[in-house]
Amino acid sequence: MNLTSRTSSVDITDAEFEALATIAAREAGLSIPLSKKSLVQSRVARRLRMLNIETCHDYLSLVADSPIETRELISVLTTNVSSFYRERHHFEFLRETVFPSIANQVNSGGRVRIWSAGCSSGQEPYTIAMECFNFFPDVQNQDLLVLATDIDPTILKRAKSGEFSEDDLSVLSQENRERFFSKHGATLGTRQASDTLKNMVRFRELNLHGAWPMPNAFDVIFCRNVVIYFDEEHQRALWPRFREQLKPDGWFFLGHSERIQDVANSGFKNAGVTIYQRT
Repeated sequence: MNLTSRTSSVDITDAEFEALATIAAREAGLSIPLSKKSLVQSRVARRLRMLNIETCHDYLSLVADSPIETRELISVLTTNVSSFYRERHHFEFLRETVFPSIANQVNSGGRVRIWSAGCSSGQEPYTIAMECFNFFPDVQNQDLLVLATDIDPTILKRAKSGEFSEDDLSVLSQENRERFFSKHGATLGTRQASDTLKNMVRFRELNLHGAWPMPNAFDVIFCRNVVIYFDEEHQRALWPRFREQLKPDGWFFLGHSERIQDVANSGFKNAGVTIYQRT
């Protein structure tokens, strides 16, 4: 039997799974239940194949000695699912409520920043950027930018490329598709985001459970379908940090399955379906 066939069906013991899950929780706040063992096993097997390592035991030894491989493991275990205009009502709220509330600030030359935390492959921050262009005609000459962060350097590289399949772009209006993705990508059947759109977004690697080096507060924060992968303790630790990273009256968007626990005492108020405002 060759190495590829061995590692493609690698067995992970419950103890090894617990070791992997413990690393994921410690390094990234990820909560991975035992019910996900088969998924973890298939993902780790691909990594073993790439490294020519035969057993999970040997792989855990490598992770213990290598901060770089620990980072790669988090990348392997992270779920990256995204789409343009996902949870469309959030972008309607952005257009109809948030942008009018900051229009004077933008148009008078004020600094406006929007953070897409856990940006995955980039559809969310690029959607935000398109909405900015559509609402503020002169936004290229104004001080409005989108920060997009993720813990996974591999998915960030893809996001920075701005290359998406025609299927990815099918949810866009024809106007937005032609305006912002008119160039053909390097791969057949893809389109490339325009330089104008890409210039509005700054991609950075960031672990939400580590230090946040951003010195200034944000007007809007999107952190959608991210904290659902964290246990309750890590979730509760994030709410005050997000609050402090927002300007007074700033807006905070969560994913459809996510809620701030005990919102009345959180320093936020409900503003819509999984939409909050700093009080």
